[in-house]
Amino acid sequence: MEETMVNTVTETKKNNRTSKRIQFSALLASTPMMIVAVGVFVICVSYSVLLSFTRSRLFPNLKWVGLDQYERLWGTSRWIMSVENLFIYGVLFIAFCLLSGFLMAVFLDQKVRFESTFRTLFLYPYAMSLVVTGLIWQWMMEPSLGIQNVIQKLGWESFHFAPLVDPQYAIYGVLIAAVWQSSGLVMAIMLAGLRGIDEQLWKATRVDGIPPWKVYLFIILPMIRPVIVTSVVLLAVGVVRVYDLIVAQTGGGPGMATEMPAKFVIDHITQRANVGLGMAAATMMLLPVLVVIGPWIYREYVRPATRQGG
Repeated sequence: MEETMVNTVTETKKNNRTSKRIQFSALLASTPMMIVAVGVFVICVSYSVLLSFTRSRLFPNLKWVGLDQYERLWGTSRWIMSVENLFIYGVLFIAFCLLSGFLMAVFLDQKVRFESTFRTLFLYPYAMSLVVTGLIWQWMMEPSLGIQNVIQKLGWESFHFAPLVDPQYAIYGVLIAAVWQSSGLVMAIMLAGLRGIDEQLWKATRVDGIPPWKVYLFIILPMIRPVIVTSVVLLAVGVVRVYDLIVAQTGGGPGMATEMPAKFVIDHITQRANVGLGMAAATMMLLPVLVVIGPWIYREYVRPATRQGG
């Protein structure tokens, strides 16, 4: 009996030492990542916020001006227009991506033939860079080259589809390209969530005679809430930092019809030699990201850990 207890204690000590070695190895392996994260994200972001309170022009300087850059920022019509465009673009972009991505995921979840082919076709646009996407849709929306020209040559001469040349509709032309590019990502995330639903649930709903649309709306969607939240967070972050697509597709025009905050920031730092104002705009862009990501991190990681610890 005593020999068994001694062996158990010895084995426990060995396991503890092995566990500590594994933990130390994991900590050692993650150290470079943590250094980069602290150096790039924390220090650089803090320095950028600091510059937004200074009179930095072509080069950074630490001449303090308080909130002057923010007052000037919110008095600039170009910034106001970019924020309005971002709001319209963001709300519609997230809504249409969620809807189209979910519908594509539901379609693939029916075990259709050539599922892998469809999945590749749906996801392929996301593999393309935003610059390429912008150029493709710029050509497709060009009145003399794209969709309008093709359909008019087929005989429908009254057809018009040239949103990028109309300031009133240009933002919706950009929206079409963005939704086409990002819906595949939402489809992949949603499909993973749908594939995690127990098959017995579907059998039970069929036995009860519940229409499929009610099953999806009232049962499936609440069950895949974490998947939906993840999709919204990823899409929202992409909305705030949209830049490549705008530059490639419209350049912010016509006029300021498709101007976006990210373009405003880059232009003021690189072309207008106004680092202070650009950093103030960048800081304002950071706030909605924190508002979106902060509660998500707390809900998904901090609160569960707190409950487990309690």
